[in-house]
Amino acid sequence: METTMKMKINETMPQTTKSPEEIVHYFNTKEIDVDWSFVGYKPTDTGKWTHGYHRYPAKFIPQLVEKLIDEYISQKDAHINDPFMGCGTTIVTAISRGFRASGTDINKIAYLITKVKSTPIKPEYLNKKIDQLLFKLKSLKCSQKTLFDDKIEPLIPKVHLSRINYWFTEENKNELGKILRVIYDEDDETIRNFFLVAFSHILKNCSIWLQGSTKPTRDLKKNPVKPFEALRRHLKKMQSGNDAFYTVVPANVRANLNEYLNIKVGDARRQPVPDNSVDLIVSSSPYVTSYEYADLHQLSTIWLDLADDLTDYKKEFIGTSYKRYENKRLRSLIAMDIVNEMSKKDKKMAKAIEAFFIDIEEVFDESFRILKQGGRCCYVIGDTKLKGVDVLNAEVFAESLQHSGFKLDRIIKREIPSKILPQKRDEKTGRFANNDEANTEAYPIEYIVIGLKQ
Repeated sequence: METTMKMKINETMPQTTKSPEEIVHYFNTKEIDVDWSFVGYKPTDTGKWTHGYHRYPAKFIPQLVEKLIDEYISQKDAHINDPFMGCGTTIVTAISRGFRASGTDINKIAYLITKVKSTPIKPEYLNKKIDQLLFKLKSLKCSQKTLFDDKIEPLIPKVHLSRINYWFTEENKNELGKILRVIYDEDDETIRNFFLVAFSHILKNCSIWLQGSTKPTRDLKKNPVKPFEALRRHLKKMQSGNDAFYTVVPANVRANLNEYLNIKVGDARRQPVPDNSVDLIVSSSPYVTSYEYADLHQLSTIWLDLADDLTDYKKEFIGTSYKRYENKRLRSLIAMDIVNEMSKKDKKMAKAIEAFFIDIEEVFDESFRILKQGGRCCYVIGDTKLKGVDVLNAEVFAESLQHSGFKLDRIIKREIPSKILPQKRDEKTGRFANNDEANTEAYPIEYIVIGLKQ
């Protein structure tokens, strides 16, 4: 792609449609917007309220969503959407401001996390329920061998028993099964879901999953954490987060949450809202071939029995290496160039990249459908390099938004000092690696690509 054009594109993008060459040139010359890097924020700031309920890879910080809302929303009855809602940062932020929130995620555990994080619970009631659960589970002080009475039958999904045996010691497997049995005895669905998110969060620490790995890898030397104590500590952390969240959510939203919260398990290309009904979209899409989210969350998926077949489940995800298209064609010329370059190195990966960008184009079509006139979509995305090929995700997004009918309104370039992302790739394989082993920055910066529906 030619990048030596003499013209200069202004910070606020002109009204005319930008060519692929102009887009690439603009990104190459764009300076970092220091106000959007959020340097100096501590984990207590970025993990405030319910944002610390569950670990989740590549999530953006709530301060980014808050700043975008401050920039583009002035009305009190705004509707905020996130088609890739993940662990719910955008949704939680919208609810905290008293706005309507909608979104989807194909990942069932992501939906559960988002639902729980965006549901404020009366503190006195939740605290009582937590105390009751912990009392039922008792303390390990009662016995050095078992968590509770042997008469309690562990609840272990039989269809996933072989995978559970693969990841968990016999002792932790049975202890987790008993905890899960007691959790499912809770009649209040809101409280039960709260407990299930806490249960899901502790699974990696209680397993022999290699700590810090973005791939499903076993560490046979690992000494897994004991489930009861891990659950007790995390429930107390979540209890504190709910207390803080409850105080910031407006009373009318708390009393009528169903009118404000509209989230579904589903495809980003099909949002559960009418035409021309959304004021602002803030989302961070998957990164092609970076994460297999179904793999990353497989411990939760098997324990909560969210999918019968993990391989089939993976194929539903956008950005997965399992997806191919033979009867769909790209509109983005930048994307076509990337696919063609990758085809020279790895035809299989080229097809996965092509499928990813085709899916993204359809997501942008859906974004255009649901946004009001004057509404904006803000997509957070970074560029990377795979097998020596520059994968210009952000530039493709900018071009593709125009094909969907948007005016390319603004590009924000930010450093990501606090985003939870592995920062290094092995250039030959394209896989993430330890910082001292890899040779290529994976996502040193990222962009917020903003489209305006005129």
